[in-house]
Amino acid sequence: MSAYQTVVVGTDGSESSMKAVERAGAISGDSAQLIIACAYFPTDDKDVSAASDVLKDEGYQVHGSAPTEEILRTAKERAAAAGGVNISTRPVVGAPVDALLNLVADSKADLLVVGNKGLNSIAGRLLGSVPADVARKSRSDVLIVHTV
Repeated sequence: MSAYQTVVVGTDGSESSMKAVERAGAISGDSAQLIIACAYFPTDDKDVSAASDVLKDEGYQVHGSAPTEEILRTAKERAAAAGGVNISTRPVVGAPVDALLNLVADSKADLLVVGNKGLNSIAGRLLGSVPADVARKSRSDVLIVHTV
């Protein structure tokens, strides 16, 4: 049984973030609400048209939030396979750190789960990383999953 009532996990579709999703699914089990979030920035029409021209029949993948929706669908499947039961998904507009922290506050989540991607890189140390920034700024518990 989970001590947490609401768990938020962030994913960008990378294998690293999917490992965090799986861990969040296992933690939430059948007793906690799991919210899987994917932050994105809407693209303008010019960028979408250019990408659609290159992708041809696969161009639908860059329209609207289609890429984000596909990431969330896959993440939900992986969380469920890891034991998560009460799972919802949320595409959130904005930078990952702000989007996740706002979602945690809005949903009154008591745990935020993220992967450790970028945490030990030189760029992450110099510029900041999602796991380091959310750990520093979050008002809820944060679990940084070792994903390497």
